[in-house]
Amino acid sequence: MKSTAVLQFGARALLAVLVYAGTLLAQRPLESRLSVLDPIIDDAITQQQIPGAVLVVGHNGQVIYRKAYGSRAIGPRREPMTFDTVFDCASLTKVVVTTTALMQLWEQGKFRTTDPVAKYIPEFAQNGKQDITIRQLLVHYSGLPKDLDLVKKWEGKETGYLMAFEAAPEEPAGSFVYSDVNFIVLGALIERLSGEPLNEYAAKHIFAPLGMKDTRFLPPASWLSRIAPTEEDENHRLLHGVVHDPTARRMGGVAGHAGMFSTADDLATFSQALLDGGRGVLTLATIAKMTAPQQPVNGTALRGFGWDIDSPLSSNRGELLPVGSFGHTGFTGTSLWIDPSTQTYIVLMTNAVHMNALPGAEKGSAIALRTKVATAVAAALALDPSEAEKMRAASVTGYNEMQSAARKLAVRNGSVKTGIDVLEATYFAALHPGKAGSPRRIGLLTNQTGFDGQGRRTIDVLAKAPGISLDAIFSPEHGVTGALDTTDVQNTKDQATGVAVYSVYGAKDSARRPSIDVLKRLDAVVIDLADVGVRFYTYGTTMGYFLEAGAKAGIEVIILDRPNPITGSFVQGPVSEEGRENFNDYFPEPVRHGMTMGELARMFNSERKIGARLTVVQMEGWQRGDWFDSTGVTWMNPSPNLRDLNEAALYPGVGMIEGANVSVGRGTDTPFEVVGAPWIKAREFAAYLNGREIGGVRFVPVSFAPSSGNYSGERCEGANLVVVDRNLIDAGELGMELAAALHKLYPADFKVEKMATLLMNQTVLQAIEAGEDPRRIVSDWQERLGQFVSMREKYLLYQ
Repeated sequence: MKSTAVLQFGARALLAVLVYAGTLLAQRPLESRLSVLDPIIDDAITQQQIPGAVLVVGHNGQVIYRKAYGSRAIGPRREPMTFDTVFDCASLTKVVVTTTALMQLWEQGKFRTTDPVAKYIPEFAQNGKQDITIRQLLVHYSGLPKDLDLVKKWEGKETGYLMAFEAAPEEPAGSFVYSDVNFIVLGALIERLSGEPLNEYAAKHIFAPLGMKDTRFLPPASWLSRIAPTEEDENHRLLHGVVHDPTARRMGGVAGHAGMFSTADDLATFSQALLDGGRGVLTLATIAKMTAPQQPVNGTALRGFGWDIDSPLSSNRGELLPVGSFGHTGFTGTSLWIDPSTQTYIVLMTNAVHMNALPGAEKGSAIALRTKVATAVAAALALDPSEAEKMRAASVTGYNEMQSAARKLAVRNGSVKTGIDVLEATYFAALHPGKAGSPRRIGLLTNQTGFDGQGRRTIDVLAKAPGISLDAIFSPEHGVTGALDTTDVQNTKDQATGVAVYSVYGAKDSARRPSIDVLKRLDAVVIDLADVGVRFYTYGTTMGYFLEAGAKAGIEVIILDRPNPITGSFVQGPVSEEGRENFNDYFPEPVRHGMTMGELARMFNSERKIGARLTVVQMEGWQRGDWFDSTGVTWMNPSPNLRDLNEAALYPGVGMIEGANVSVGRGTDTPFEVVGAPWIKAREFAAYLNGREIGGVRFVPVSFAPSSGNYSGERCEGANLVVVDRNLIDAGELGMELAAALHKLYPADFKVEKMATLLMNQTVLQAIEAGEDPRRIVSDWQERLGQFVSMREKYLLYQ
């Protein structure tokens, strides 16, 4: 048996040879270039991996390579492979039939993808499945078992449906489990929504309109002579013209997950139809939607609706096909992969499982062959998408900046110049310094986070800047030094400069706004604050108040921009409801907004029609995917209870429940890394949360006694949150999971209604109170979140 190292070397060597060959052959005719595929497939036949194959490659609207290889049958007698060979397509049924049919019904307004399945199939709600959505079935994130029980004897489509409706989840909803049960249920959903049997619906609305004359469920006897057999069933009868999948076979040959028979030519027709915009079967917009990542935001397996994009199952993508492509495979040996960016498709049809009928043959498999063929096609064609297509593909895998795994954010060693550094490097040009004897009068809103790359306070830098007179300092929550944890910060004087410090964080709302009279004595006000990227953190609101006051006073507002410490790539959580604005909610935005202070200022100024004269001094070298530890900027605690980046990563999720009657670790050494209360049972709480398989976080039972905040001086039990992958944390989902767990386990103790102050979304609060599944709640707010992301786009300053 070959070692792993040898196998890895062989794969790398093959890739290198194919790339080199692609370079040499780039000027040769297409068919000649693709002849490199012949020895690859012939070798798979020789190695008894497959009996034969039919390959069709399409490019730029034309079939550029079409060839049949080997045999379609090796027993009981050998038959040559032909172009018109009909194959049992197995799981290609999921995308060609079930996904296409569902998206047609979606276009007709028959359902929303976020609807619970039980809305249309009430029986499905059994065993805790009432909140599983159609979307979760389509992307294989429902947590349902892989297949129906085949140990006990049963027959019939309706029996199969009943078993699927009764099935209990094996994993929490939101976990990736490739499941035939998902698509059995979706097949039933198509029949309920359309009023037609699945096979008749497919024939009428998909196969006939596209001219797929050799595609259908339940192939007739007249096709038998050209159908590729598969393997023996449990009674040792060779399956020939009868579906291979045992579940579909018990259901009578028609199911949402398997049962379709087709030819390579018909599947090439289907693939080209998708590249052509649907040819009336689907619209271009629907195709784009279903083939873009649609999995949960912290899902690591990238799945469209039905289609595979980048997951452990996408072997047929190969090593070189560009991002943004999609495809699927079938267990019998069938596969197709489609790349819109280069207008290419690869249809490879085999009946690999038929090798099991040959005495002495190893178990047939087309997995390795698929990878080699896709890689060879991409190399031989020297596929290179246009810049426009690369941008489109990047936006697909970026998942509207809400998808974490797809972005594959790399940790880098950056060197970022913050706004104050850029201001100094440009000799304070943005401040328009005055001439000698008439310096420009400046006010500065800042705290301990305002410092330059040399560690000098922004206060001191501006106080010594030529042509500038620093006439006023304003301090936000926690004071100018960031050390105060009180609701009423008083005015002071800066000892080093002697400049008056005006607090804009008093007990009353009026004391949280800058004095118009003070601002009128200034020419401009500068803001240099490190935000934490969370809606209910108050620095954003304070900045909004300064924009309003600056507009009224007729002075310029200048933002010295700083990194969002938890990246500018993730936009997560419920959007706050309009008309409920307060000091923790200046503007309707999600919990984790993914913007810098400068970008927020641009959005506030425009969307709220403030009309302030606004200038943003942009950073240099910051990338949206940067966590703070990739910037090279020195960390300074933005507030007394956010002491490191780990706590900042957890804060948007844990902070959502802080308004309720729990301790989130204030008054401990690990604020926002623990959640507890005297009435919580630590082991029970942590075990329940771990059982939910929440992305990026694990939970450890813990007890602690906070010295301040809720339950000060009391012994609390709860959970310590351990970050295992910060890129997988969905802040909104984490907050919902914590709240739902507390409400479910301790309904008499947890005061869920007290979350309202920071949550600022009554619909979400009611869903928690009703006991809805957290992932269902997260799914329900995605549409509104997407609207915010689209609006936000025009105010972003960094790529």
